[in-house]
Amino acid sequence: MSHAVVHALTAARSLLPHRSDYASLRRTWRGDLLAGLTVGIVALPLALAFGVSSGVGAEAGLVTAIVAGLVAAVFGGSHVQVSGPTGAMVVVLAPIVATHGVGAVALLSVLAGVIVVLLGATRLGRAVAYIPWPVVEGFTLGIGVIIFLQQVPSAVSAHVMPGQNTAVAAFEALGAAPWPRAVASVGVVVFVAAVTLLVPRLHRAFPASLIAIVAASFGAALLGLDVERIGSLPPSLPAPSLPGLADLPELTGPAVAIAALAAIESLLSARVASGLAGPDGRTTGPYNPDRELVGQGLASLAAGFFGGMPATGAIARTAVNVRSGGRSRLAAIVHALVLLGVVYLAAPLVAQIPLAALAGVLMVTAGRMVSVRTARRVLGSTRHDAVAFVLTAVITVSFDLIVAIQIGLVAAALLTLRQFAKLGGVRREPIVGPAHDDDERIAVFRLDGLMFFGAAERILSEISGLSSAPGIEVVVLRLSQLRYLDATGAQALVEVIRLLEARGITVLLKGVQEQHLQLVQRVGVIAELRHHRHLFDSLDDAVEHARSHVHRARSV
Repeated sequence: MSHAVVHALTAARSLLPHRSDYASLRRTWRGDLLAGLTVGIVALPLALAFGVSSGVGAEAGLVTAIVAGLVAAVFGGSHVQVSGPTGAMVVVLAPIVATHGVGAVALLSVLAGVIVVLLGATRLGRAVAYIPWPVVEGFTLGIGVIIFLQQVPSAVSAHVMPGQNTAVAAFEALGAAPWPRAVASVGVVVFVAAVTLLVPRLHRAFPASLIAIVAASFGAALLGLDVERIGSLPPSLPAPSLPGLADLPELTGPAVAIAALAAIESLLSARVASGLAGPDGRTTGPYNPDRELVGQGLASLAAGFFGGMPATGAIARTAVNVRSGGRSRLAAIVHALVLLGVVYLAAPLVAQIPLAALAGVLMVTAGRMVSVRTARRVLGSTRHDAVAFVLTAVITVSFDLIVAIQIGLVAAALLTLRQFAKLGGVRREPIVGPAHDDDERIAVFRLDGLMFFGAAERILSEISGLSSAPGIEVVVLRLSQLRYLDATGAQALVEVIRLLEARGITVLLKGVQEQHLQLVQRVGVIAELRHHRHLFDSLDDAVEHARSHVHRARSV
């Protein structure tokens, strides 16, 4: 068997489930079971609410949480990622549903799933590694704020219009809250938050979130508190079926947009989750981004066959999983099975859980995601990193996740290019060795560092300015110290040579590196020289040739 075939089989195997996925179960199964139970209860109202908000209905949201959550847990690249419907997906889906109808969502989910699988199979998942740390931390901070603000309506028993900006909805909820009846909901939130924060101080192994939810539910029932509950649930799951293909041409464009959202949100969620610490203080460890895309694509595919909606990795539920002690895929699998069990076995009991209790759990989770220490480290690093961090966080809260990532990446790239541009420079050097008559008519310039599109214009201007001194007849450009040269930088050299030669100044090039030689030939740098012999490997030879030019000019 050839090396290429072996490599291809090894690469394909890395994208599939393996026994090693469950190697830690002997140590972590208790925590995984409790975390899965906690996440399942927390995910239930979110799945129902996201289904309703997107326009496809509560059942579709629940189907997505169960089917996609199970498939992604088995096939995904993260051991702790919890997948299902998310708020960002709702924002994208709502206008599509309004235009094409509810029936198009299943096909849309299948199409987006196929695209995401292909992204993972072609190894594009690692592209998230190129997202700078300040952008990831800004995204995390913004997500934490969004999760907290999303809970405000439930915390004060207020109803707001779905689909609007989270911050606006939170402020509207405070104004629309049915005071003083909303005091009971606020009390439940405070109680749950207090229990969630205090229980780990007694023992880290206790499932603080689950204890808080159970206690709040019994307390609300015993005291007869007038607070909103989860309410009735769909009676069963639909049978799987193939979606119709009538809208296939019209949904291709939206499917690409949704696939991009699913890929970016899932990879960022998995990346953020890999740095989260559980009750034992340890982080969850690495993940496989390419396999994560394959798993998320298969999850959306499966959800579409059951009439669900596109799924992504859900950072809120993933964070609850990690904070509750989840360490292996078993937790996310249990989460999906809990939701399935709720549909058939425990719907009346879960229906009595106050929404404010779930809001309290998620508010604590959001607070733990906002790390003051990390924010200080980013803000204290460099100015351009701090700007990228703040900009990403603000736009995440103000607009949406994809816009935030795009603008954060652009800002980070532009600010980084600005810093790189400063690494490229030019300076005039004295001629080494014994002085000769008329040496003042020779100017030696050394180009350092990076000469690319971000620095080329400045370097061109500096050389032109320095060469304008009276009496200069020959300019030697030393290129041996250039670490990077691109087409724009090479074109700047063409313009420098053209400008100086037009002034009657002879240009000599010294030390064109081998990796740059082909580029300068193709762009026309050497062709602009007065003579092809004006290219030198040695500075001494270049200076000697320059002196001969000056001498001949004096002799005429």
